[in-house]
Amino acid sequence: MAGFTGETLQERSKGKDVRLSNITAAKAVANAVRTSLGPRGMDKLMQLKDGEVLISNDGATILSKMQVLHPAAKMLVELSQSQDIEAGDGTTSVCVIAGALLEACGHLLNKGIHPTAIAGSFAKASSISGEILQGKAVPVDLHNREQLINAVKTCLSSKVVAQNSELLAPIAVDSVLGIIDPDTATNVDLRDIRMVQQIGGTIDDTELVNGLVLSKGSSKTAGGPTQVPNAKIALIQFCLSAPKTDMDNSVVVSDYAAMDRILRDERKFILNLCKKIKKTGANVLLIQKSILRDAYNELSLHFLAKMGILVITDIERTDVEFICASLACQPIAHVDSMSAEMLGGAEHVGDVTMPGSNTKVVKFTGVTNPGKTMTVLLRGSNDLVLAEANRSLHDAQCVVRSLVKKRFLIAGGGSAETEVALRLKEYALGTTGMDAYCMKAFADALEVIPYTLAENAGMKPIEIVTELRKRHADGEIGAGINVKKSAVTDMYEIDVVQPLLVTTCAISLATETVCMILKVDDLVVVA
Repeated sequence: MAGFTGETLQERSKGKDVRLSNITAAKAVANAVRTSLGPRGMDKLMQLKDGEVLISNDGATILSKMQVLHPAAKMLVELSQSQDIEAGDGTTSVCVIAGALLEACGHLLNKGIHPTAIAGSFAKASSISGEILQGKAVPVDLHNREQLINAVKTCLSSKVVAQNSELLAPIAVDSVLGIIDPDTATNVDLRDIRMVQQIGGTIDDTELVNGLVLSKGSSKTAGGPTQVPNAKIALIQFCLSAPKTDMDNSVVVSDYAAMDRILRDERKFILNLCKKIKKTGANVLLIQKSILRDAYNELSLHFLAKMGILVITDIERTDVEFICASLACQPIAHVDSMSAEMLGGAEHVGDVTMPGSNTKVVKFTGVTNPGKTMTVLLRGSNDLVLAEANRSLHDAQCVVRSLVKKRFLIAGGGSAETEVALRLKEYALGTTGMDAYCMKAFADALEVIPYTLAENAGMKPIEIVTELRKRHADGEIGAGINVKKSAVTDMYEIDVVQPLLVTTCAISLATETVCMILKVDDLVVVA
């Protein structure tokens, strides 16, 4: 009997060690991004494998570039990616909350509470948190542009491009509102917004184009036009070059007469193609890239230039769908199927030289039947700035998407987490047993957000969190941390607001991950 007890204890001891190892590894990952939280958070400089350098304080970006080996720590990386997909913002917050919950679990496990009991109580606390937040949220009207811009500015305040939020916030809001119907939309497909990055100038030169911008200038080798008013646009997927045999054959030409005949036939074939294109009334031609043979040659460009057709070459296969949706044209697979109905229309198509650099882009303005698409032309002094501006603008668009999905706003600055923590503690007082104990620990863990915000802003975290608790207990729902004034103020008054979906998602996803880590009691390595 004594031997049996020993085996049981040994098994428990192993489970305890594995659990402790998992919690420690996951907490280490959470602590790595903790300093990046909030408007005064620090940025991380990452050197990637290929020697490329990346500067960011976006939690999902930092964690995705980390080389994480421990399986439990990998779960935290996947957690931030889940938050990025679901809400788009709060990727650092979700890891910080998960780290704080894991620390709370460590203390509860040391007191002898069973992991399953902790997981059950945490899941219950998470659903109650969602209800509390829903009750305190303020409904948002998508027609109220100012409200949406305030939410986006809160998101951008913690980014590298925070000083440009006055310009980027309206761009993010207008780009999303331009591709949806605010009255009926329940989700947003951000693939309908195209980001075109151009080095040169500064972020202040970034603009929203209600049309289409192609990052490569038109082809001018044959002296064709670079500006076309009243454009008729054709997107072709066939090749404007001499046909090739299906198999790799070689033709041996023995005399000059035969050689002349081949060149004459080739010239005739290409001229015939160009005439058919001109016959449809097209004066702007987009040519898709081809991997089988040359999509175009000098001869075809020469003929098209003589016919006054503006040519844009090397259109990527992946861009075809977006271009067709934007210009209301149809891709043409064969010259014989080409007709005037398949063409798109625009008031003006032409090359535009980017200020601050010598690169050119092609702009399509005044599209006749515009689709529900938008283009953002991003400018920046170097690749690092451009990449970070792109990520920040994507996060800002995700904030607007979150508000389309769930049309409620809550106060930022750690206000929501403090309110939930306070109400959860009150709820815990009305329950009995281990549930009450675990819920109180869950509530305490949520206070890590205001604590970290204060710490990163160089304030005294304990004093600030204590004052926050007092203000919320007195009924100030919007009281949060104002990092600019280093004080506790009403967040609604200074327009620091965030989507409800971001916080509810962060709490529920973090709780799910923590419960999963808790229920693991063994690590099996399969070779």
